Amino acid sequence: MQRSRISDRLRHVNWRRLPVRILRLLAGLLLLTVCAVLLLRWVPVPISGMMLERQARTLFDSKAPPLHHSWTPREQISPQAALAVIAAEDQLFMSHHGFDMKAIGKAIEHNRRGGRVRGASTISQQVAKNLFLWSGRSWLRKGLEVGFTVLIEALWPKERILEVYLNIAEFGDGIYGVGAASELLLKTSPERLSANQAARLAAVLPSPRRFSASKPSPYVIRRAAWIQRQMRQLGGVEFLPEWHRKSSDGNAQKK
Repeated sequence: MQRSRISDRLRHVNWRRLPVRILRLLAGLLLLTVCAVLLLRWVPVPISGMMLERQARTLFDSKAPPLHHSWTPREQISPQAALAVIAAEDQLFMSHHGFDMKAIGKAIEHNRRGGRVRGASTISQQVAKNLFLWSGRSWLRKGLEVGFTVLIEALWPKERILEVYLNIAEFGDGIYGVGAASELLLKTSPERLSANQAARLAAVLPSPRRFSASKPSPYVIRRAAWIQRQMRQLGGVEFLPEWHRKSSDGNAQKK
């Protein structure tokens, strides 16, 4: 009886109009996505997809650390922090359009030879996947990451991408954003981060649950020193002419 009802319903479906309906649905989803990305150009990001996923996991793990995060506007973040993450993660950030094709090519060649898998994600790609998507590896997730990266680069200025990245990146186990990281790990405000402190935070980004900015291992110390050298080679904070800098903020200019 139930099968016959299903068959009757299927016979009454207008199959010719089905592709049109699917296209309308996809167009609607695309429009909503574009509007959401455009809105976040100005609205502070309260939480990211990665944070939500982490929070969901804590429901089943009583030993998981609580989530620490608070939005810090660009004007209250030391330019040293912005420069440090560029030096550590994506030195071509200001010139590329979301993808570092040379780095992608090198990563593909490296991964073909086997061994430890190497990534080539830019800061824009990391914002796309951390803000809107979930962890894990799949072609679907990678495709969505590419799409969101294109939208972000098209609709946001570079300074906004960097501001969001600094606010959603994980700097310690359950510690998201440079505001929470500065206060909890380095006992200072994000506005007063020195070049050395900013480099220590950036040094743990590849594995923030393994490395510590507050109790740096020899590896973190070496990496932080390398990041500081790269910061100087990039030209110091003058590399970011549009980043808000207070001329009276001597702490932000420390070396």
